[in-house]
Amino acid sequence: MFETALAKSHDFILCNARLLERRLFAFLFEDGPREPVISALRAYQNPDGGFGSGLEPDKRCLTSQPVDVEIAFHVLDLLDAFDDPMVARACDYLMSITTSEGGVPFAVAGVELAPHTPWWDASNPPTASQNPTGTLLGLLLKHGVKHAWVESASRYMRGRMPGFESTQFHDVISVIPFLQYSPDQAWAETELERIRGRLANSPDIALDPDAAGYAQFPIDFAPSPDSPLRSLFSSEMIQLHLRALAARQQPDGGWPITWQAVGPGAEQEWRGWVTIQALLKLRDLWSPSKNR
Repeated sequence: MFETALAKSHDFILCNARLLERRLFAFLFEDGPREPVISALRAYQNPDGGFGSGLEPDKRCLTSQPVDVEIAFHVLDLLDAFDDPMVARACDYLMSITTSEGGVPFAVAGVELAPHTPWWDASNPPTASQNPTGTLLGLLLKHGVKHAWVESASRYMRGRMPGFESTQFHDVISVIPFLQYSPDQAWAETELERIRGRLANSPDIALDPDAAGYAQFPIDFAPSPDSPLRSLFSSEMIQLHLRALAARQQPDGGWPITWQAVGPGAEQEWRGWVTIQALLKLRDLWSPSKNR
């Protein structure tokens, strides 16, 4: 399944994806070098240390945004490149936009200066948000990065957990990396068990693999074998959704997005990213023995 999907996606990536995703595709699936990916990512880093220029394609502002830093960290995580100087500069940027609560906002001023999808709105005054603070922090903890922002964000996220009751996808996946890589694993496992209990019968997880629209499936909540939420789903359920994911590959070799992009170019940029994410799930979660 993975090999077939990979072969079909090759030309789509070359013809449609950004330079960043083309180089990332080569690194992940064709034994390509790491440095060209880092060079392509570095072009999105601003003088303030943050990332912008539509690295997250739903807003087209040049200025730095926290979620663009998150995308950069996801790329660096795939490369195992958190020793790159870009990381320390990004942490300095995060510290510069940290609120009195200890975390960073979902968006900061400047996002409104260019075309953007409707959900991009900077709060005034800025207020901290667990999305993307938790994901940013989790990836820094995973790679052992030492910075003052890690300490500030850790206090903020730990303080948010007692009242965390959401089962919404973006809320949940923003706290999972923090808990997964928290130094205090005994405490984190207690919090994870509470989350698993709430999610066990949650309608926010689309168990029907043919669900339409902006649905979030088991393989979105648990996209890798080591996900803390993997135990919520049987192997049969995972395989069912992987087959459905493979079936959603388009004739051009890429995967579609399930939301309205800000423009056709942004849609193609997103499709390059989601195609790589789909391939990673098929590669990392698929077990041929389950396909008999």
